[in-house]
Amino acid sequence: MQNMELKAETIRVVGPCDTWLFPLKMKERHPLEYVRQFPHLRCRNNTLGSLLRIRSEATAAIHSFFQDNGYVHIHTPIITSNDCEGAGELFQIEASNEARESAEKTHFFNVPAFLTVSGQLHLEVMTGAFTHVFTFGPTFRAENSQSRRHLAEFYMVEAELSFTENLQDIMQVIEDLVKTATSTVLSKCPRDVELFHKYVAPAQKTKDRLEQMLKNKFVTISYNEAVEILKQASQTFTFKPEWGCDLQTEHEKYLVKHCGEVPVFVINYPYDLKPFYMRDNEDGPQRTVAAVDLLVPGIGELCGGSLREERLPFLESRLQRLGLADTYQCRVWCPKKVQDRNNPDCFWTAVQNLPENRYLDLRKFGSVPHGGFGMGFERYLQYILGVDNIKDVIPFPRFSHSCLL
Repeated sequence: MQNMELKAETIRVVGPCDTWLFPLKMKERHPLEYVRQFPHLRCRNNTLGSLLRIRSEATAAIHSFFQDNGYVHIHTPIITSNDCEGAGELFQIEASNEARESAEKTHFFNVPAFLTVSGQLHLEVMTGAFTHVFTFGPTFRAENSQSRRHLAEFYMVEAELSFTENLQDIMQVIEDLVKTATSTVLSKCPRDVELFHKYVAPAQKTKDRLEQMLKNKFVTISYNEAVEILKQASQTFTFKPEWGCDLQTEHEKYLVKHCGEVPVFVINYPYDLKPFYMRDNEDGPQRTVAAVDLLVPGIGELCGGSLREERLPFLESRLQRLGLADTYQCRVWCPKKVQDRNNPDCFWTAVQNLPENRYLDLRKFGSVPHGGFGMGFERYLQYILGVDNIKDVIPFPRFSHSCLL
């Protein structure tokens, strides 16, 4: 097929184009930063055309993986009253001037409402009716950042599994998902993927990394082991690794390199470092929770998950420790912000506006051991394609001070 010649007797111009004025020249390989300036035309560029075909196949592969494994697809709401992730970087929804005047001083939904940061809490609701559920949709962060790692609107793959008491069960689903989706994309879009590996990120040896990933088991280390590895590293880090502090991107990339450039699961994080809903390991003085992050080459964190605390007394006890047992609007210390537990700015709200203690009701009225995870879809595409900037793996990037088209 590649050697066939196109023979035509006539040519009819359907839509004329001034090639001198058209910003994307046919025989030029434009930098992705340049192409990004033309959101209405960039899909006509070869690189973005390949990216969109890959996104389509990857999306289908992810849906197929979950459906083949008995998961029920749930459409979780985009408008929500909770801040599941707890980072406090939410877009609050406000009515237009006309609607605001009619509603006077009341909220449109009677409570503050936001664009969702995660579908986890809604998926947890569904685990009371279905064994395995997943969602795949847009999520939002109001983080004032124009870095290569952040978007204001991006897509998340999230799943919840009932009847699991082992973090290994969740890790196995994550590993199978990543490998299955990647194998499908490589088999269905070989030329499109090759374009990225050959022209966009040739120095990153992404193709070799993917081959290693597909044929090797992911490495597993504990948070304790990760901190010790970082402390013994010859490399000097901007953020000094200490037990009880979150892993920074530089730490995550070093750990992946240390483990042979294959994906690495880091498990069992400090109790005070993670949100209140993660399951207490009950493991002594250095108290930890059953949490897991998947770190991958070139990106750092790709997935995050945990076993959920299904035991009502443990959940109530944790809220009691935080002094919020009456409100159940849990605020947790966030060491990423300011290292001062007496400073109110160091806390973030983990769950907001859960009237009638509905989150606790999920445990009170018949719960089962369960857990889940989330994977950033754009970060996944960055990983398999070797793309440096997250803005170049989404059709219409939205980020701080930029909402073109």
